[in-house]
Amino acid sequence: MNQVDALLNAADTALRTLSGGARAARPLPTAPETAAQELSPEDRRLSGALMRVNHVGEVCAQALYQAQALTARDPALRDAMNQAAKEELDHLAWTAQRLEELGDRPSLLNPLWYAGAFAIGLVAGRASDAVSLGFLSETERQVEQHLDGHLDRLPPQDERSRAIVAQMKIDEARHAQHAEAAGAQPLPRAVTGLMRAASKVMTFTAHRI
Repeated sequence: MNQVDALLNAADTALRTLSGGARAARPLPTAPETAAQELSPEDRRLSGALMRVNHVGEVCAQALYQAQALTARDPALRDAMNQAAKEELDHLAWTAQRLEELGDRPSLLNPLWYAGAFAIGLVAGRASDAVSLGFLSETERQVEQHLDGHLDRLPPQDERSRAIVAQMKIDEARHAQHAEAAGAQPLPRAVTGLMRAASKVMTFTAHRI
């Protein structure tokens, strides 16, 4: 893929991500039928807010992977970024579907989240492939912890949302492991701290808007 094709592909991904046109390659993770229970209005609102936050995370993941693929020096790394983005696209579609089922909506600030994540991905990618991998690894590890927290907070009877989040957690852990095996450079503590702070701001805002 030449640079023009890569840019067109990135633009297409941005449009599909922000328009709700993402389609999953894998089926939606499901819970046992016996676990299906009607959610109370309060539980439905909580599940909707948490799944909206997760959807925002997947919007950001698409932006990050596209930016890092564009700036990758190693073609093998570029291919790996694009493959991981395809798996994250499943997450995007799953969370969007679950939001619709819950009668809730995506964040109104998704274009802003996408633009900010894309810019961060470009900065990380421009630094070096090792830094880009380090940023990817740290991001996925933080997301994994964030999803653990959501598994604690989601209503126990919302097995459908819990099945989605559990599969997402498995995928994120694998992406982090792949990045580390490929030569991820550990990031300075100050950088990881800033990443956590930015994540908290995004989570707080997306929970409500």
